[in-house]
Amino acid sequence: MTEYQHYDVAVIGYGPTGVTAANLLGAGGISVAVIERDAQVYSRARAISTDEEVVRIWQRAGLADRLKQDMLAERPIDFVDRDGRAFISAELPSRGHGHPPQMFIYQPALERVLREGARRYPNVELRLAHECVRVFPREDGVELMLVDLRTDEITRITASYVIAADGGSSPTRGQLGIGFDGRTAEDRWLVVDTRMLKPWPGHDRLRFHCDPGRPAVDCPTPLGHHRWEFPVLPGEDETELVTGDAVWRLLNRQGRTRDEVEVLRSVVYNHHVRFASRWRAGRIFLAGDAAHVMPPWIGQGMAAGVRDAGNLCWKLIGVLSGTLPESVLDTYETERQPHVRAVARRAVLAGRIITERRRAVTRIRDIVFRAVEASPMRRRLHDLLWVPPWRHRDGFLTTARHGAVGRTVPQPTVLDGTGTQTPLDDVTAGRWALLHRGSAPGAAGWPGLASIEVLPAGSTPRAGAVVDTGGELTTWMARHDGGVLVLRPDSVVYAAAAPGRPLPTPPDGLRPATRVPPEPATTRPERGSPDGCRLAARAGGHRALPR
Repeated sequence: MTEYQHYDVAVIGYGPTGVTAANLLGAGGISVAVIERDAQVYSRARAISTDEEVVRIWQRAGLADRLKQDMLAERPIDFVDRDGRAFISAELPSRGHGHPPQMFIYQPALERVLREGARRYPNVELRLAHECVRVFPREDGVELMLVDLRTDEITRITASYVIAADGGSSPTRGQLGIGFDGRTAEDRWLVVDTRMLKPWPGHDRLRFHCDPGRPAVDCPTPLGHHRWEFPVLPGEDETELVTGDAVWRLLNRQGRTRDEVEVLRSVVYNHHVRFASRWRAGRIFLAGDAAHVMPPWIGQGMAAGVRDAGNLCWKLIGVLSGTLPESVLDTYETERQPHVRAVARRAVLAGRIITERRRAVTRIRDIVFRAVEASPMRRRLHDLLWVPPWRHRDGFLTTARHGAVGRTVPQPTVLDGTGTQTPLDDVTAGRWALLHRGSAPGAAGWPGLASIEVLPAGSTPRAGAVVDTGGELTTWMARHDGGVLVLRPDSVVYAAAAPGRPLPTPPDGLRPATRVPPEPATTRPERGSPDGCRLAARAGGHRALPR
């Protein structure tokens, strides 16, 4: 009998999706092994923006405020014609998540903060510079074969569940024989990342240059960086295009000079629209680019992966802690895939506006969109160019029909029981919760839930209640006829009832936990250092299973 070190969850891949999962699972108090090929954060910035819902997910891990320090928010977005005149100046609508609708990021810096976040948890063990070369599904878990890329040593571990967040070329997906259907765009694009040496007029605006002769993306990024993207035109040599002289010809066309920016790197890549044929194989789940890839036009590739982690991790925590039935894991793909596909369609639509090459069509495009910009349809146009709002129609929800079920409640800043201004999610604290205006008929049928009364603006703060100082939450509840809401840990409404009406009964197997996980440590070394080994031993919770 051979015993392998056992974890509740193994996370393969430590990009934004994997590191988000590590933080959420770590905060949930379960044991996690992270397997990542690279010893350091990948140095090239890939994603350049994120949105309010994604930051709300990072808020659940206690990292939103720190991450936002390194972001640029509320920046203008222009679609300009071949002469540089705007035909759309977008004002992105808020979806009510309590953060700016869009924020520009510098991905290496963001990932470093997220990794530092994961190091707070002694129950999260990092196996950096390790590659997962095989996964062996078992009835009671998954066996993983790992190679230490520094020593070539082979080790094996087991996990109750696996999250494969190992990228668009996912070796795990390939081992499982899961298809990756879709298409790759014919155009390839040159990405040029730079360091800004001195600002120029408009340096902080995102501009989509919709020139049929040479479309381009001109994007501000924080921490003194700036990015451009250009299509590789027919007949151009990609090898030559990434050289310094060729890059500077393109930047000079944008009006930039060597005293304004320093070129850090240039690379050519493809745009893809692909979806895994299934996102689950037994106890293994695909997430992020391993499950789906999309064009970058509305900055949602990374964001979609973080949303995957946000949906899956609270369910895994519930199943592993015994507070949810195992069947809830079947709802991961059911809930996530419709929104991913809707976001991909929006990205394709934005890309068509930006990359149209037929001059006659672009002239009509510019006239039509300028007319819409000057009309009451302007807000609708901007909404169509942004992340679509979503509501779960199927998934882990009550079958009792109600207009609030499946929606995410907004997150205003409220007064908590002590009279302190607090974001709503910091009050619900990632727990199942009852949110109610006035009495809550049927609440006794939901034992163990945090009960939070919503008081109108001007009320006196008190324990067990929040004061909705801006009226956003009470307005939302009234609009959806919600007197009582049952919130899942991800702030989605599981069940609801109109004022004075009783709630439906809880689902079979739901036993909401009332305990709060212990506070995380301030930091934690990765596996391999003496401190890391001591912390892993002190954490406990690693069970050895017979093979």
